[in-house]
Amino acid sequence: MIAQGSLREVRYRLLEDPTQPDMTMNKRIGIDELQPGMLVEQLDRSWLSTPFFRHKMTITSSQQIAQLKACGVQTLVVSIEAEEVEQDTVLEPDITDEPIGSAVGKAALAPQVVPFEEELPVARQVYQAAKTIVQNAMHDTRLGRAINVDAVSQVVAEMTDSVLRNPDALSSLSRLKRFDEYTFYHSVNTALLAMSLGRKLGFDRPALHLAGVGTLLHDIGKMKIPLDVLNKPGRFEAHEMEIMKQHVLRGVEVLSSTTGLGDSYIQPALEHHERVNGAGYPHRRAKQEISQFGLITAVVDIYDAMTSDRCYHKGRPPHEILQLLYRLSLEGHLDSTLVQHFIQVVGVYPVGSIVELNTGETGIVKQINHEAPLAPVVLLVKSAGNTLISSPRERDLSAQIEKPHRSITTILDPHQAGIDPTLYLDKKAA
Repeated sequence: MIAQGSLREVRYRLLEDPTQPDMTMNKRIGIDELQPGMLVEQLDRSWLSTPFFRHKMTITSSQQIAQLKACGVQTLVVSIEAEEVEQDTVLEPDITDEPIGSAVGKAALAPQVVPFEEELPVARQVYQAAKTIVQNAMHDTRLGRAINVDAVSQVVAEMTDSVLRNPDALSSLSRLKRFDEYTFYHSVNTALLAMSLGRKLGFDRPALHLAGVGTLLHDIGKMKIPLDVLNKPGRFEAHEMEIMKQHVLRGVEVLSSTTGLGDSYIQPALEHHERVNGAGYPHRRAKQEISQFGLITAVVDIYDAMTSDRCYHKGRPPHEILQLLYRLSLEGHLDSTLVQHFIQVVGVYPVGSIVELNTGETGIVKQINHEAPLAPVVLLVKSAGNTLISSPRERDLSAQIEKPHRSITTILDPHQAGIDPTLYLDKKAA
């Protein structure tokens, strides 16, 4: 767990008489029991599949109840005192100091674990919603407007639920990248990878939410960097690199002065370029001075950046960057334990990897098997004769019946193989 003492979490509370104690409790009811005036804390399905896109709301009309029914909601969690709340009750973020292991308030019920294939469509919705939210946040920052922290918190709550339902579905989408929208995709990928790593480390819901908010906004300071430097199609000169480095403290300035977020939420922005051996920037902090959120962000930030196409380099295959991360940890730049856990999260053969099998066939890794890291689920796209297969076939290398058994012999460069894994794995989300 995170040894950071007291951390902050974004929660929601009713604006009521501050002299009265909060005595509300959660209760699960059927949709037919829902009435106007009730405060809904949680649904039995993602908020993204409803017209409301929020993780709690006060019911103010019968029309809202009808909309929830039409979306297939059958049960939901409400505050049992919500019936006494006036219909014009307002919700606002409430930022409080609590230990990281404490409850997340009223919406802390753990979602039910579901299979990868079941969670993947929801994860795609969450991913695209997060991309839109971070794009809006960066646009607002560029224009000098305040970030909509409520929207950020809502989408991270959906990401948290997805990671808790299935730790692999959302992280498998980190392969989605667009050259012309690198900064937005990179922010979302960094967040989902950090949350997936946090899930591996045993983080509870408030810790996952904190990590998600912080990493989703970790590069917000880039919106304060001149565009001719930020988008330069080549290596930076020394003076340009110094300007680029300013994005760290500019981001901290934006987050601390306009969002009301506490220090723990800002640590990923402040520390993602620090290194455990003290060789990073902006403050050359050593390992014992860097928060665990900062150490995690450093790992996932490098991984996604190096596997992405940039204006000055082509993205490298994931397995090469995993080897790079391991080498950097041995050299004292990154936390070695976190790197080892991260490799377990994304797999020896990360989703989207192009692999050649002992049969001569070519496949795309579709899903990793944590119990059998060397035997993922692959989608066969080329025959042994290097001919494209018209109807690709899925094979779980950890559960084979026919012989000879297939196994991975090497990883291929997608550019040299002439295969775009996104065209096969996720046409809708590309």
